Amino acid sequence: MPVRKSLLTRLLAVSVLVSVLSIAATAWLAAQTTSGAIRQEQGQVLADDARIYDRLLGLAAGTPNWRGADRTVRELSAETGRRIALTTQDREVIADSAAGEKGAAAGSRLPARASAVVDPLAVDSTLAAGRDDDTAIGLGAGRALGTGTGKGAGAVDRIDPRAVGPFRLPAEERARLRAMAEKFVGCAQDTGVSAKSVEGPSGRTYLETAGDSDEVIDYRCGAIALNEPTKTERKALEKVSELAGACMRRKGTKPVKLGLTMSRGGSPWLYAVSPPGGVSQPPREGGTKAPAPGGDVVASPAPSVTGPAAAADPVEALAANCVDSARREQLGPYVSSPALLFITSPDGSRPSESGFRLSGANTARLVGLAAAVLALTVAVTAFAATRLTRPLRALTTATQRMKTGEATEPVPARSAGEISQLAAAFNDMAAHRKALEEQRKAMVSDVAHELRTPLSNIRGWLEAAEDGVVATDPELVTSLLEEALLLQHIVNDLQDLAAADAGTLRLHREPACAADLAEQVVAAHQARADAAGVRLSARAEGDPWLTADPLRLRQAIGNLVSNAVRHTPAGGSVTVTSRVVSGRVAIEVADTGTGIAAADLPHVFDRFWRADKSRTRATGGSGLGLAIVRNLVQAHGGTVTARSLPGHGTTFTLDLPIT
Repeated sequence: MPVRKSLLTRLLAVSVLVSVLSIAATAWLAAQTTSGAIRQEQGQVLADDARIYDRLLGLAAGTPNWRGADRTVRELSAETGRRIALTTQDREVIADSAAGEKGAAAGSRLPARASAVVDPLAVDSTLAAGRDDDTAIGLGAGRALGTGTGKGAGAVDRIDPRAVGPFRLPAEERARLRAMAEKFVGCAQDTGVSAKSVEGPSGRTYLETAGDSDEVIDYRCGAIALNEPTKTERKALEKVSELAGACMRRKGTKPVKLGLTMSRGGSPWLYAVSPPGGVSQPPREGGTKAPAPGGDVVASPAPSVTGPAAAADPVEALAANCVDSARREQLGPYVSSPALLFITSPDGSRPSESGFRLSGANTARLVGLAAAVLALTVAVTAFAATRLTRPLRALTTATQRMKTGEATEPVPARSAGEISQLAAAFNDMAAHRKALEEQRKAMVSDVAHELRTPLSNIRGWLEAAEDGVVATDPELVTSLLEEALLLQHIVNDLQDLAAADAGTLRLHREPACAADLAEQVVAAHQARADAAGVRLSARAEGDPWLTADPLRLRQAIGNLVSNAVRHTPAGGSVTVTSRVVSGRVAIEVADTGTGIAAADLPHVFDRFWRADKSRTRATGGSGLGLAIVRNLVQAHGGTVTARSLPGHGTTFTLDLPIT
């Protein structure tokens, strides 16, 4: 059995494989889950920080002096489970979510460094990066001046779009714009365009459409009228233009006239009507046309200038800086002053200082994955054990059925190894046992049949003599003696077979000449051969001597000669040849009889087997002669074979060792 196919090797391989896979799966899943949990927790922390910052930034952009900060801070703390505090630049507490529990002294235990500075006029671009500026409607400066707050421009002027200040519309203007927008929404739906009206922080209503349907609504439904600045917006525009002009005059530059238009999201945008370079550039994305405050349409693609430092013209950069400072000056009274924001754990420490802790959900997920790996390991082990023990259970069931005498089906042996060999051996044993059982039954039937005929003859003649039907003359005695001799012959043959089967067949070995033994057998059967008209002869090639039991060897040769004479028709011949072949003695008994069919040839040495299925005694014999020949030859350490050609005769060959 190769080592790689042995049961021990397979058990060790399965155990090692299951262990390695379970350990690797556990380690990989734990690493992946932990990494994912860490990313999730960190992402949640960053998301919470950004949400807190954006909420407070919106509060500061819409109200001066941090009105409502205390309530907002407590709400955010309850939502995120974090401690949130706002202080002035001088560390004077504005609002602290821990003040209710620890008093005013909580501010003194804040970290040395603030998490962020909340200033609606100087937005932290990192914390505000997740906000979609297209939908955060507020006042922006055109990209031509490098101070826009639209998408991509907020990083330039850093003014929160919710800081609208004097651009906030009164109720009357809001209602008017809202009514116009609803009318345009109906028109858009009639044209098959999905649209809805949305109100921004300044109170200005704009249309939100799916896809690139803005121009269709603008010109087919007249929705472009929504871009017309209101009275309040014009007034605020005049103020910022005045402040920007004063700034430019102080720096020795001619003031730039500012215009107001609406972005695609409805946000008021500033742009230079007559910029220093002499080109009107309303900041519409993608070069979309927009009306100037006076109603004139000026169109130009948005330039690539993104800030003062990027301006190719120093005068243009100066104008952009002045507009930016003018906007901050204009919005200052309407927004809260800059404040320091502190976001810490409930105990006052930062998350990085207190160490990383998995949330309950992530901890439960890790435990669940470990349990799943354990369950999978148990399942794989159980499956492997079932696969290994299934043949053993099949063998046990088959053995129990064999014990009770039931028919036993072959046990399947699907894989190589000891179990497969055991299953194959069991199947061979079961098949051999079945064959022996069938042979035993056939033998009992055959013995009964063979003994019944002479016994019936003897009984019949004796009963007839007893009744006086026949006289007890010498002829009757001779007939009864022949039947008794036949019985004795059958019994002797059965004894020989039983002794051979039990291994108690005794041989008296001595040097003998195979040619002499063959001649003795031929002489003993010569009379019967002559009576049957068969030529019987013996011949030798060389000097075939061997060590054997002469009596048993003559018995084996005699059985073959007797069968040959019996099955050879008159005029045929039987020849016994002795020779030495490859250091062994071969004795052949060849006849010219009827031969044996190829299908019957493998059964000629079976007990009580005869080609004549009718069991007639026309050809004589008990069916034990060839079986005795095989056992006698095997007892001498040799073999016997038969070859035949129907209609041409049969040859039996005894192959015996010399010593």
